[in-house]
Order: sequence, then structure tokens, then C-alpha cells
Amino acid sequence: MRQPSAQPTFVTAEKEHSTMTHTLTDQDRPELQEAIQQIVDSGFTGVQLRVHDRRGEWVGTAGVAELGGTAKPPTNGRVRIGSNTKTFTAALVLRLVAEGKVRLDDTVGDILPEFGLDRRITLRMLLQHTSGIFNFTGEYYEDGTIVPGIPWSGREWVDNRFKTYRPEELVRLALSRPARFEPGTDWSYSNTNYVLARLLIEHVTGRAYAQEMERLILRPLGLHDTLVPETRTDLPEPHAHAYYRYEDAGQERTVDVTRQNPSWISTGGDMISTAQDLHTFIAALMGGRLLPAPLLAEMCTPHPKAGYGLGVFVQDAGAHGGTVISHNGGIAGHGALMYSTPDGSKTLTAALNYVDDASMSLAAAFQRATQSLVKEAFAGQ
Repeated sequence: MRQPSAQPTFVTAEKEHSTMTHTLTDQDRPELQEAIQQIVDSGFTGVQLRVHDRRGEWVGTAGVAELGGTAKPPTNGRVRIGSNTKTFTAALVLRLVAEGKVRLDDTVGDILPEFGLDRRITLRMLLQHTSGIFNFTGEYYEDGTIVPGIPWSGREWVDNRFKTYRPEELVRLALSRPARFEPGTDWSYSNTNYVLARLLIEHVTGRAYAQEMERLILRPLGLHDTLVPETRTDLPEPHAHAYYRYEDAGQERTVDVTRQNPSWISTGGDMISTAQDLHTFIAALMGGRLLPAPLLAEMCTPHPKAGYGLGVFVQDAGAHGGTVISHNGGIAGHGALMYSTPDGSKTLTAALNYVDDASMSLAAAFQRATQSLVKEAFAGQ
């Protein structure tokens, strides 16, 4: 499954939370334990899951933290959250909108003139993936045509996974390719949109993206185990391991890629967090603690083609599960799930570790297992 998508002190968030809610065991909700075991049975190495609802908090794990080992994934281990980074970034942009520093319908080219962007592209289009700008990790067209972007798979990526990319470099590469469509006329997921959003944040605030994320999102919510790594290669402990499999001279090789330089994906998916912090974030966001009600409503208004709002998917949980707000992410052997009811009263967050590969061999099994898990957790809401 591929989805292009200073170390903080580890605080006892679980202990703080346990004073407020009852933590359930796998015997209390065996159906959830069975659901994450199905994900492991489909080929994933390990899963950490948290469900928060009117029954309390359920925490469970399945699988192992490391290939060849027996230890389970840590229940609050750090993980590279991939495209869940986009939800954090969109929330940060909307906080700046609330502060009056920028407007959703501002022309991005006026703010970042150095890129020569189509002047029809607005900030809203970046956040909703309607700009038409080429995805720097490559485009896959309906007729089967593939237009490559930066190397992010196979031996080439493995050998160069500590390389540093500057955000401007990723944007310029994308702009050297033809646009996918005219701005505002269609929808297509593009990591480039969120790298441009990062650069816009830095321009209008005069501060680094990581500083603004800390000021407006992480510090107010007490997300002590969430960070923007920028070019940092280490993943703070505790964590499960991530792997990548590729073919080299006819031999299949599997490499531990837990350490990597995530600047290759930048704000498209570089952040690190935990299932606990993801719960705190999405519950606060949907509960109205981060944004004024009108901006939150805009965030959760979906595009008709893809059900994508501003940094979130708005979807039907199925089987009387109602509407859920979500974003998932995967990045080279690590993944994260983040789901919430529209009011933040029920959440499901998870961290996954697995053996990634260029063929996306786990993608179909992952989709089936995740749908089953969400249906189980949100039935009846």
C-alpha cells in the first residue's frame, strides 16, 4: 500500500486520558479485536487501534512491531502518518483564515509570485485538490498513462531515501509538467497542492511551517507526541518498524525503512504522530475547538466528485453508520487511520506498520479490512 501519500519529551497522555474515560479490554469488544486481526491476516505486520465513543475508550493491538519479533506494536507508538498531514495543514490554514491573515479565495499566485502559477488558482483549490496542478509524485490517468514524478519507489528510492528535497524543488518539478485540468473544473488528488499551502503559510506568517503548526495546533491541543520532522530521519521511540520490498537483479529484498528523510513528500505526508494524538486532534477539530463554526462547515463541505472537503474526506460509514469525517495516510511501510463523527463524539484512529512495495500489493486487502473496521466501529453511531 503506497499513498503519496528537537525530539519532544514523551508525556503520559494515556495516563491523563485514563482519568476521564474507562479503558475497555479486547474482551469488552471482541469484534474490534477481530477486525484489526483481519488487517494483520491480510498481510500487515502490525496494527494499533483506538476507538473513543459513549462506551469509553477501547485500545487494542494485533500483529508484531518488527519482522521476526514477537513483541506487539506499542499501544501509543509513534508512526509516520502520511497524508493525514494534509488534515493538519488544512486546519492550520483555516486557523490563519480565522486570524484574518489570508482568505480562502485569495489568488495563490499573488502570494507566491515566484512560481508563475495560473492566476485562477485559489487557496481553496489547493486545499480541495481542484487546482489541476501536477502531482509531483506522479500522475495516473484514466487511460492507463503514467507520467512519473520524483523517484519514490523501487531500489532508486531505497538507495536515496536520506536525500533532502526542498519544498520549492518539488513545486518546480510539478510545474514543469502539464496541468491535469483547468483550475476549478475537476478534482484530482495532488501532493503539490499541500506543499504550496506550506509555502503560503510561511509567506503570510513570516515563520516556518513547523513553528506555525506548533503555535496554532500542537501546543493548544497538547499534542506532545506529534511533530513536523522536516529533514530529520529518526523516528522517536516507541515505534513499530516500517519495511519496503523491491526486486534487485532478480532477487527480492526487504529493507527496514523506519529511518528516512521525509522531505521527499514534504507537507503531502511527512508528519509523525500517535493514535492517541490523532484522536485528540480530530475530536477537537470536529468538536469545534480549533475553528469557528462557519470555517468548520466549509472544511466539511465535500466536492461532489470525490467527497473531499478542505483536507478531509466526508463519507458514508455504511450499515447505518452515518456520515464520518476522515483521512488516511501511508508512507513507505507506515500508515495511519483517522475517522470521526461530524461532532467529534466518536473517533477511530489507528497506526499500522507493514511491508510496502511498488506494486501496492496490500492496497485491495487494506481497503476491504478498513471498510469492515469502520463499519464495525461506527454502526449506530
